[in-house]
Amino acid sequence: MRNILAVTAAVGLSLAASGQQVKVESFTLDNGMEFLLVPRKDQPNNIAAGWLARVGSVNERPGITGISHFFEHMMFKGTQTIGTKDAEKDREFNAKQKEVRDRLMALTLNTQYKRWKAGEIDDPWDQKNDTPDMAKLRSELKELMDRQLKETTVKDEFDRVYTNLGGSGMNAFTSYDLTFFFINVPSNKFELWAWMESDRLKDSVFREFYSERDVVHEERRLRTESTPTGRFQEQFDAMFWMSSPYSWPVIGWTTDLNSYTKEQAMEYFNTYYRPNNLVGIVVGDFEVAEVKPVIQQYFGRLERGKVEPPPVVTLEAKSLAEQRMYAECDCQPQVEVRYHTVPFNHRDSFALDMLSQIMNGRTGRLYKAMIEGKKIASTASTGAGGLGGPNKYAGTFSFEAETKGEATPQQVEETFYEVLGDIQKNGVGAQELQKVKNRVAADSFRRLSSNFFLLVQLGYFEALGGWEYINEAPGRLQAVTAEDIKRVANTYFDKTNRSVAIFTRKAGAPAAEDPDLAGLDDQAKGMVKQAVAQLGQMKSAADLQQGIARLEAASANAPPQIAPAMKVILKKAKERLEELNKAGGGT
Repeated sequence: MRNILAVTAAVGLSLAASGQQVKVESFTLDNGMEFLLVPRKDQPNNIAAGWLARVGSVNERPGITGISHFFEHMMFKGTQTIGTKDAEKDREFNAKQKEVRDRLMALTLNTQYKRWKAGEIDDPWDQKNDTPDMAKLRSELKELMDRQLKETTVKDEFDRVYTNLGGSGMNAFTSYDLTFFFINVPSNKFELWAWMESDRLKDSVFREFYSERDVVHEERRLRTESTPTGRFQEQFDAMFWMSSPYSWPVIGWTTDLNSYTKEQAMEYFNTYYRPNNLVGIVVGDFEVAEVKPVIQQYFGRLERGKVEPPPVVTLEAKSLAEQRMYAECDCQPQVEVRYHTVPFNHRDSFALDMLSQIMNGRTGRLYKAMIEGKKIASTASTGAGGLGGPNKYAGTFSFEAETKGEATPQQVEETFYEVLGDIQKNGVGAQELQKVKNRVAADSFRRLSSNFFLLVQLGYFEALGGWEYINEAPGRLQAVTAEDIKRVANTYFDKTNRSVAIFTRKAGAPAAEDPDLAGLDDQAKGMVKQAVAQLGQMKSAADLQQGIARLEAASANAPPQIAPAMKVILKKAKERLEELNKAGGGT
């Protein structure tokens, strides 16, 4: 994931679009690839275009966890015509690297695992435990990778081709249920997009297959291992999901990142990245009659997969007892309470969503009870749907809060149960519910203002169950009654159905260095830190001013889940602009 602002916008979508009906022309090529076309004249000469694979970490298994996210990286490495100076020599390097890597893997699994089980070494993957033969092979592999990079690889050429011809924002993200690739292109460059994207689907080389693992490891370190509660959250997820494949992280377990082979990767690709498992989405300034033949010409040449993607059959087992996790971290004391609920588009999902809205916001019940009332929390919020948005096969309802002052996580937790209990017993008032419905309708309407946001929503919902959700959900949300909310509050929030994580500050741990990050979850904090790092590299006040304008537009349409992070990023951008202006960096 390369452009932090695009990804933050993409992964946070969990509500439907507005009551306005989005007119989509849908058609399917002979090879099974589906396309969704939405011509709009709102943004002249701009097209947001993308394609998604109906595959995410939920489709993986132990041994290859993280491979969906790894393919997200691989798909940017180019083809036999893009990303290399010499395709034949490039193939030779890839073959030699595979041969050396296979020998190294055999020694790791056959020798190092035996030594580890016997207690001779503490980690079979740690290079400090390498045998002399392994050290030699590792050195040989590195030499081959360095030579390939120097002699045949053209770094980031895929990105440069687009950028030089007016494309912008090329990016991708992987979630539990899908992998999505997207970009903005000028309307007169649509054929370029069709050629580029169909070419990498037809002819991806997956160069840097072994060196890119180091990049993923570093991403994992930054996003998970270096954050105060990142590894604890992984443990909590694994505890919460007893049988569902949502139990492992999208980025994968460390040992799996090291171990999957080229053969396993190609089998995965040939199953999930064939046109019968793909959806293309095009939104913007174009004529349907003009783009359809182009789509047919380029994407029609892709060969249908010989193996149909297998269904996900393992559902989450019923929770029979409350689970609790206690952790000490370098963080503000906090609590998360999470319940098992329902999957995407379940009839009860709309009432659960409205229940969450009743609790959230400055006029919501959590703010009144914990922040304004008892003053025991600095932040408090709920989320309905799943981990970062709706999930296709299972759902959650979670409450998260950070303490304030001398309050304890347990006090905050008990106050949440009081708020929830009042709704379970007394329900919600008609005026309170209508105010929330008005806010939801207004927020979701704003999400249609951007071609990009509409593109992401269409793709996201189509992958989960059907793009029609974008038109159908607003009415179903508005139809939720006070009785519906009271019913779901009494259906899903039994203590045997919940898991609780209590985080207390480790003795001697410093307070948070940046007060602007207070209240953000670890993922949001990581996003802000990466954005700040990017801002620090900007030297032109003029360029940054343009970026701030785009940020302000994106913030206005940001979903509730990412709005706090976007607000902090915008604040940091303006602070950086002030620094540049003082330093005279106006060009």
